[in-house]
Amino acid sequence: MRRLQTLFLLALCALLPSAPAIAQIQVVGDGGPGPAKSQHLTVELISAANQIAPGGTVQAGLHFTLDSHWHVYWQNAGDSGEPPKITWTLPQGITAAPMQFSIPTRLPLGPLMDFGYENSVTFPIQITAAPDAKPGHIHLDAKVDWLVCREVCIPGKAHLGLDLNVVPGAAPAAPTGDLAQALSLIPRPPPSGTRFTITGGKSDFVLTLTGRTANNAEFYPFDQEQIANAAPQTVEAVPGGVRLRVPRAPELTKLPATLHGVLKLSPTEAYDVTAPVTPGEVPVVAKKSSTSTLAAIGLAFLGGIILNLMPCVFPVLFLKGLALVQSSGEERSRLRRHGLVYTLGILVSFWIIVAVLLALRSGGSQAGWGFQLQSPTFVALLASGIFFFTLSLAGQFELGLSLTSVGGDLAQKPGYTGSFFTGVLATVVATPCTAPLMGAAIGFALAQSTGVTFAVFTALALGLATPYLALSFQPAWTRVLPRPGPWMETLKHLTAVPLFGTAIWLAWVYGYLYSGEGGVGVPGVDHAVHLLWCFLVLAIAGWVLGKWPARWKSAIAAIIIAAIALAIPLYQPKDTTLTWQPYSQQSLDQARVQGHPVFIDFTAAWCLSCQVNERLVLKSAEVQREFRKGNVTLLKADWTHYDPAITSELASINRSGVPTYVIYPASKDADADVLPELLTKQIVLDALKKDVHP
Repeated sequence: MRRLQTLFLLALCALLPSAPAIAQIQVVGDGGPGPAKSQHLTVELISAANQIAPGGTVQAGLHFTLDSHWHVYWQNAGDSGEPPKITWTLPQGITAAPMQFSIPTRLPLGPLMDFGYENSVTFPIQITAAPDAKPGHIHLDAKVDWLVCREVCIPGKAHLGLDLNVVPGAAPAAPTGDLAQALSLIPRPPPSGTRFTITGGKSDFVLTLTGRTANNAEFYPFDQEQIANAAPQTVEAVPGGVRLRVPRAPELTKLPATLHGVLKLSPTEAYDVTAPVTPGEVPVVAKKSSTSTLAAIGLAFLGGIILNLMPCVFPVLFLKGLALVQSSGEERSRLRRHGLVYTLGILVSFWIIVAVLLALRSGGSQAGWGFQLQSPTFVALLASGIFFFTLSLAGQFELGLSLTSVGGDLAQKPGYTGSFFTGVLATVVATPCTAPLMGAAIGFALAQSTGVTFAVFTALALGLATPYLALSFQPAWTRVLPRPGPWMETLKHLTAVPLFGTAIWLAWVYGYLYSGEGGVGVPGVDHAVHLLWCFLVLAIAGWVLGKWPARWKSAIAAIIIAAIALAIPLYQPKDTTLTWQPYSQQSLDQARVQGHPVFIDFTAAWCLSCQVNERLVLKSAEVQREFRKGNVTLLKADWTHYDPAITSELASINRSGVPTYVIYPASKDADADVLPELLTKQIVLDALKKDVHP
């Protein structure tokens, strides 16, 4: 592939004004050391001395001085190009070692990435005389070939040479100037006390050097088609060392046994490294966050309170509120105990979740908020439990001491059990949702020590429990609600509707988890769920007929509701929104190299907040118009199924769950702009104005 790209560039050059020079390359130089002037560069041979002793050495070098923004290549040229070559004709007893290559530089060329040198470069060459070399004057003849590139590439040739005297006892001369500088920039083996390891994952290589630290690092492999040359290489600070994450080449389908290349820590420090490649996935080290522990705890607590208003949790809290209305005559101490037991149920549930997350982290895996909903078994059990519980609310049967203790005797022991498991249920149904402030807090927590992680999740749990706990300690606050009466039975039936909707939504998630598509938007699953929504609305029509039988008003209302129900599966509006590409590191890197702004939607079928944001905001005409206007590359990172690449990208921006929305400005060096979890049109439009239309 790389050679095809090089041939393409050369063919392109043939169509440009420089074609006469390409068709018949002019050889510059007269066989002397030079300098010889060619197109866009000057080339010459230099040496540390003009004499050499039998059995001795002298340091020479091939030196290029290049026009501004033109470059020649390293020994692995990258996506295109060829390194300079020198062919010697030497007298008997004289040998020349291969050219040495100093520390290279990454040179972007459109969507490609070359490895090479700009301005000037010297390639050191060691000349050796045999012990029996005859004294006298000798001439070293050199034919040099190169490719010099900018937007176009131009091949060149030179005929150069060096004159030396073989003098017995000649003292070796120390290199100076360009030659000395070039020798100091030749990559050396890592110093003693350091350790170099390589882990190969599905999408990247992770190179770790312990014993040396650096803020910047780059890797240049000696072999071609091993890494994605144009992709950004991410530096991660690790204790006592540096870690570099290098994306694999798309054509590299099998991990190599070893990886050999140059690890560059700075323009003047680089090491020639080689190590066996150990298969495995290395969790991303999150970028250092400006969030403090206390701030994260505060954000988590507030996020937990707001989480009660999310559509996942609010029905459960609402039913607990009804229970308090019914039980307002109970002793205050008993109500408080129920509030505390409910809080304990939430705390225990959160502690179990964080324990699992930490166990996965210690085993080298990554997971985030809502990870359990990536399991079809868990989704099936949750959907079935909610559906069965909702049948009771709908009046099919009386569950008695239900999970929410509606209609139960709070003074009895089973009522405490109900309160505890209501807290568990509140936690379980909360996991598909992410409230504002939660994302930053959870992302921070999962990158910290075990104690900090538990503290942040505990604050989140206490925030979730606070509204009901406050009502249980101050039941007088429930007086703002109407007094208990028959209306509560009707309201209980109506409350069943959103919970039946939750069961349908979980069935939709279940379909995606088994679809094998790995992406949101499987038509068969979507159409089946439309029919289920039709059934639910028809059930509402039937409830209206049963609630007010033999009345013409209820009959008309039922007919209208039934017509709406049938329209859900039968009416399929044409989707005119922009197409989202599946997220991959390669697609992100390619868009950024090409100078396109990128909007990434980290989503999942089981994330209810994600679906709301998508339908109300991201698919709105105003936002779609700005996407088109800014030529924004739209990437959908679907986390319905576990994906280590998406998990790693989330961790790199200090997030561990969905929804997460990120804008990368057009500049390839710009940092990611992370948007809030709950979107409004104005939030997105303002972010696009700042990042895409500054």
